[in-house]
Amino acid sequence: MALQIRKLIVAAVVLAAPSPLVAQAPAPLRLSFADAVRQVAAQTPPPAVQIAGFRADAAAARVRQARSGLLPSLSLSGSWANRNFNSKAQGISFPGVPTIIGPFNAYDGRVRLTQTLFDFANLGRVSAAKSQSSAAGADRSAVLETSAQAVALAYVRASRAQAVLTAREADSALAAELVGLAVAQQQAGVSASIDVTRARTQLAEAAGALIVATNQVERAKIDLARTLGLDPTTAITLTDTLNAQMGAADVPADRTAAMAQAAGARPDLAAEVARGAAARTSASAISAERLPRLEVEADYGLSGVRAPDAIGTRQVAVQVTLPILDGFRREGRLAEQRAVVRESDVRVRDLRQQVSADVDGALLDLRSARAQQMIAAERLQLAAEEVSQARARFKAGVAGNIEVINAQVSLLRARDADIDARFAAVSARIALARSVGTARTLH
Repeated sequence: MALQIRKLIVAAVVLAAPSPLVAQAPAPLRLSFADAVRQVAAQTPPPAVQIAGFRADAAAARVRQARSGLLPSLSLSGSWANRNFNSKAQGISFPGVPTIIGPFNAYDGRVRLTQTLFDFANLGRVSAAKSQSSAAGADRSAVLETSAQAVALAYVRASRAQAVLTAREADSALAAELVGLAVAQQQAGVSASIDVTRARTQLAEAAGALIVATNQVERAKIDLARTLGLDPTTAITLTDTLNAQMGAADVPADRTAAMAQAAGARPDLAAEVARGAAARTSASAISAERLPRLEVEADYGLSGVRAPDAIGTRQVAVQVTLPILDGFRREGRLAEQRAVVRESDVRVRDLRQQVSADVDGALLDLRSARAQQMIAAERLQLAAEEVSQARARFKAGVAGNIEVINAQVSLLRARDADIDARFAAVSARIALARSVGTARTLH
């Protein structure tokens, strides 16, 4: 029996220990909670953040595209042609003029400059592109917030798994100690053999729980690596534990102040407001297409039938364009943009309500988690005292080890409740930071 006990302990310790393959790998990445959150906005952020950045860059490029319609356009052209033409087809029917003129060479080289002086529709399109660029920037910030929250939660889940592993190791150590005590009591003749059997059953159960906890730690670290955009095989060492300081952020405790901060800092709300502004500006730009457009054009070049004989010619022109009717296409586009504006208004209104719900829910969860922490801490202390007293009674021979087993189970549950309460508190702090748009300040 003693040999079986040693086998169980050895198996649990071997499975809980780092793999030899990991020991041969490069040094693990030491990562704190604050470092993990900062990694989201680092030089190599997660893929989702990179993609959002590319979209913001594309939106900024569209602003330059829209602005190009208001800037000068300069071009160079050159041509050579060998041709003839029918003079009568050109309305030339004078005596002595041949019907077919040519063939002859024609050379032409020209510089052309055009400039739009007034185009209110293009001005509106530039403003709309700027609003869309602002929305894309806010979308990137929203992705940063979401990624920061995801990384923070992944780190906390890994810390929770590490805390559970530590608790299971303590459970295994206690179970092994109680087996030794039961065997000693049996050899002293003050305990029945069933007490030894019960103790060994608890040790086997603790060894199995230790194996499961070890696996959960490794799985949680893989998930954390993926959330950070790292290779899943990256070895990570967590330098922070599940404590009362984890998940702190610059968030006011007062609900009114938190709501005011959320209204100004939530990037998803800012992005939707910017999209609504872009839709309104686009509608105004479409309406401005009915207004006159004024352009000036100038060109200068050399032309002639032989290159050495080319002479300079020029042209300066002012053009006014007044759109009248385009088959009601403009009206259709305007109706589409107005529908987009109404949709954006609904989204903004719904987002404001969602912000309020997020803040209220996070504050409720935080208050509940704090109360749970107080109760769990007291429960853990009482459970430890219960184990100590039950072990003393069993050692004195005034009670069987069934009391010790029950106390051990109570201690196991108390440890899990304490871990769950600490996890709930940190998760609530992370949710509160996300609800007011400051998840990137978590530390």
